[in-house]
Amino acid sequence: MNGGHEAKTSCGFAALIGSPNAGKSTLVNRLVGSKITIVSRKVQTTRGCVRGIAIEGTAQIILVDTPGIFTPSRRLDRAMVAAAWESARGTDATALLVDARKGIDQDVEEILAKLPQFPGTKVLALNKIDMVEHQKLLELAAKLNGALPFARTFMISALRGHGVGKFRQELAALMSPGPWLYPEDQVSDAPLRLLAAEITREKLFERLHDELPYESAVETTLWQELPDGSARIEQTIYVMRAGHKKIVIGTGGRTIKAIGMAARKDIMAAAEQKVHLFLFVKVREDWGDDPERYREMGLEFPRN
Repeated sequence: MNGGHEAKTSCGFAALIGSPNAGKSTLVNRLVGSKITIVSRKVQTTRGCVRGIAIEGTAQIILVDTPGIFTPSRRLDRAMVAAAWESARGTDATALLVDARKGIDQDVEEILAKLPQFPGTKVLALNKIDMVEHQKLLELAAKLNGALPFARTFMISALRGHGVGKFRQELAALMSPGPWLYPEDQVSDAPLRLLAAEITREKLFERLHDELPYESAVETTLWQELPDGSARIEQTIYVMRAGHKKIVIGTGGRTIKAIGMAARKDIMAAAEQKVHLFLFVKVREDWGDDPERYREMGLEFPRN
């Protein structure tokens, strides 16, 4: 944006919160118009808070995709839930995303109880509306607004794009007047090294589903620009058991090869350059208790 338009621009933060698998990552990608956060059927694939940058007219919306909020048991769970709540502080808007098929479960009830403590305009988005009868949607919206009056209620399908344009327009209207914080063509504040690691972690989940516990991590250990304009990328997949390592590698290395091919395709699209991807698997039994791994994910390490 040039200086002549700066007085008319607006910019702000909008946090998307909800229970696991409500569709937050899919919605962020749809709003941004580019894949900046991973999507998986496996719950809790988003760990740190990923920021996507959406443009609507003269407004820049910095979207914070948060880990799903649920009752935590393990240390990593507690760190993710704390990160999700922290993201809701100081935003211009907080959007509660609810899976319309599941309705109001215990996780949603706990979110509704805590939301009044946070500043900013609160809006409700019922997601996956293409899978629920219209009358049930209206009843669910009424119940949720009865528990906590929302400024606006939206009916959307993040996967199919229904209602997402209107949702983005309304978020844009809630942003504060002022200059944009990011260049017009930037879609995320995540460095490419982190995004590349997240892409590989997504492919890991897609390929292995429930065979691999979600206590796995991917770290980009090398990103080397080569003279021909391509990049050599080395990544380490950390698992907690020797048996998990065998699962990731697969018979004759076929599984890790398939994961690498799928990841390389998406990383090339994100980096807009040819990449050579090399994957390594290491067993690290104390992964879930290593403060350094938490810092790499942008999470605070819970001390208890």
